[in-house]
Order: sequence, then structure tokens, then C-alpha cells
Amino acid sequence: MTEPANCAIFDAGDVQLASGQVFRSMKLAYKTYGRLNAARDNVVVYPTSFSAQHFDTEWLISPDGVLDPDRYFIVIPNLFGNGLSSSPSNSPDAWADGRYPLVSYHDAVAVQHRLLVEQLHVDEIALVYGWSMGGMQAYHWAALHPDMVQRVAVVCGSARCAPFNHVFLEGVKAALHADPAFQNGRFVSQPTVGMRAMGRVYAGWALSYAFYHEEAWRGLGFESLEDFLTRSWDGAFARRAGDDLLAQIATWQNGDVSACARFGGDRSKALAAITARVLLMPGATDSYFQANDNADELPLLVNARSAELSPIPSIYGHRAGNPIHIPADRAFLRVKIQDLLAM
Repeated sequence: MTEPANCAIFDAGDVQLASGQVFRSMKLAYKTYGRLNAARDNVVVYPTSFSAQHFDTEWLISPDGVLDPDRYFIVIPNLFGNGLSSSPSNSPDAWADGRYPLVSYHDAVAVQHRLLVEQLHVDEIALVYGWSMGGMQAYHWAALHPDMVQRVAVVCGSARCAPFNHVFLEGVKAALHADPAFQNGRFVSQPTVGMRAMGRVYAGWALSYAFYHEEAWRGLGFESLEDFLTRSWDGAFARRAGDDLLAQIATWQNGDVSACARFGGDRSKALAAITARVLLMPGATDSYFQANDNADELPLLVNARSAELSPIPSIYGHRAGNPIHIPADRAFLRVKIQDLLAM
């Protein structure tokens, strides 16, 4: 695996995955922002979301942004399968039996924990902040390492992949699998047609009925609905390898904070392990990470120092949680995170 530009690499060595399979020479790409203070207690962990690499989400980090690098030492670990950390596209030896192994959120957080402790020498985390798949990782961090995590912000995420969310992803997978480049369980070339189809499927789920009904795409600089779909979605995933996308979809669909020996599949037990201050911020109009999932989780956070459910009041669906071009939603996130960090 060639070291990617503009980030560092934590070499985790041979890692036994939750499945029992061993991943040889597993590598975690990460980037840090700001400085660790003398007390070593100003750490923010900010895991990446589906298909994203650290530079896709670092826009949120600025002195007047949601996460302030002048005050906090922010670590973005790139989720396995995103093309920077170990992924199908850069780990040919992982295909030894013709299939790429399932890398779970438990596996991801275990290696991220090693990065924090072994390489960065951190034993306290002020905040784990994550959107979408990053939010699912944040939940795992809080449940698996309650001794470290002081606060957690789950933005458009959940403690497990709900059945409805799973079905949405089946549609995404089907679009990719229909490409003729998908042969014998992997892609023999970049699935151009499949990725365009995937983008069209995703466009209907990532944003809300109200977004399209009110033609909110006009405020984003598009002249027509077709212009929005073509320029915003047809090539949205083309920068990633098809097999990488499938690997992350597998991680997502199998996401369940309780799916480990410690919790034995008991979601109540897993959420009761969380002692951090918890802020759940679903998108009010998110289709696949629905606010009802977080509402069901809230009463199970019985040992959290505090737990708040605060939906983002937005018509931008899932995109409300990553509002790079949505000032009102960005301001909402900033205020909520400032309040959480002040506790």
C-alpha cells in the first residue's frame, strides 16, 4: 500500500477482525488539525462517512466553524474502504480467497483506538463527532470506550443499520452490481454505468420530498432538476473504486453497536454502557437514518451523563448533517456543538 498524500499512516500490523479473519498489514490513514494541549484532554475524533476521505469533510474544521482547531486537537481517521485506509483498491493480498473480508465498525474503532493510544498517546477524548457512517462509528466509540469518551455527537446516524436503511442500500448495491464490469464478485474495471445509476438512486434518498417539491436545488445554483441530477449526482461516486464502495456498504449494512461478544447482540446493554454526554442530531427529513431510530435509542441511554435528541430542522434530508452549502443547517450544528462542548 502506497502512502497517500496529505495524511499520515498508522500501521496496525496483522489485525484479527471481528469475523475471525486476519487482515494482513492493515493500515489506517489519518490527519490531525490543531495542537494537543498540555493536559492532553482537548481531543476531538471525527471519523469519515460513506465514500468520504478526510479532505471531503475538513471544511467543518475552522476557528468559526463547527470544530475549532485553535481550541481542539482534531483527528480524522479515514474509514476502511475509502481508498486511503486499507481498502479493496489498495490491499490486493486481502483478496486471497477471492472475496474481500467484512471490516466492521468494531474493527474500525479498535484500530482507531490503537492509533489514539499507541501513536498519539491520548487516553481522553473530549468529543467524538460523526455524520452518517461517521455517526455510527461515534456510537461505537461511546459504547466500547466509555472510560475515554466524554461527549459524543451522532449526526444523522444510529446505533445500528435499521431494516429500512438496509433496504435502501440494497438498491444502491443493485445499481452497482448491474454494471457489466461486475464479474464473479468484484469489478474488472470501473463501473461507469453502475455508478451513474447509483447516483440517481442516491439522489432520491439523500434529499427530501420537500427539497424537490420546493425546488431547493435552484438555491444551490442549478438551472433545472435534470441539471441538478446530472452535475450533482451522475458523477458523485466516480472518484471511488467500485469495490471500495461495496466494502463500505457491507460495513454499513452490518453496523450494530451490540454485535460483539461484550454485548451479545443486546442493544439495550450496549447503549447502557455509554456514560458520555450524548447529542443525537438526526435530520428531521432524513429518509434512511430516520429520526425515529434515535428517538427509540434515547430512553436506552440510561447511564449517559446527559442525552439530548435535537433533530436538524431542515428540508435537506440526510445532507442536513453535512451542510457545506447550507448556512442555516451549518449554524444549527455549530451552536449545538458549542453548547455540548461547554458542558
